[in-house]
Amino acid sequence: MSNNSETRTQMRALLNAWIPVAIAIGVIVLESTKFLGADHTNGPLRMIYQAIFGPVSDLAWLEIHHVIRKTGHFLGYGTIGLLWLRAWHMTAPRLSWLACSALALLGTAIIAGSDEFHQSFLPNRTGMFRDVVLDCIGATVLLSLVLVWKWARTQGNLSRPA
Repeated sequence: MSNNSETRTQMRALLNAWIPVAIAIGVIVLESTKFLGADHTNGPLRMIYQAIFGPVSDLAWLEIHHVIRKTGHFLGYGTIGLLWLRAWHMTAPRLSWLACSALALLGTAIIAGSDEFHQSFLPNRTGMFRDVVLDCIGATVLLSLVLVWKWARTQGNLSRPA
């Protein structure tokens, strides 16, 4: 293989690893605007919820809306953690899964902290440290599931089906 072709292959592998992380960060940046604050998601989410589950009282909706938004934090940042893990594993194959997971959690924490810091400057958003904690818990849970799965596979407990 020529040097030029090898370089292109390496660049493609690098992009394949890191573009999903960049896209996920882009989604966070878009979600972090004033246009996706609770005051703007309230109506559309309630309409969707009620179309699926039927009418809900205003008081009940306040709690449901809060839970939906916090679940989004947990799952969204959990997914970002997995994308960071994938990218680190693909581009630094000599690192252990545990080291890649630690780097993934660090990347997730940096993005979560930056997001909340940015939101603290928006009039209809709040930059809350507890959201950073929730985001990191989401990433930790999903990363831990991957680590347990990888460990179980090496122990022969989760062999592939025949």
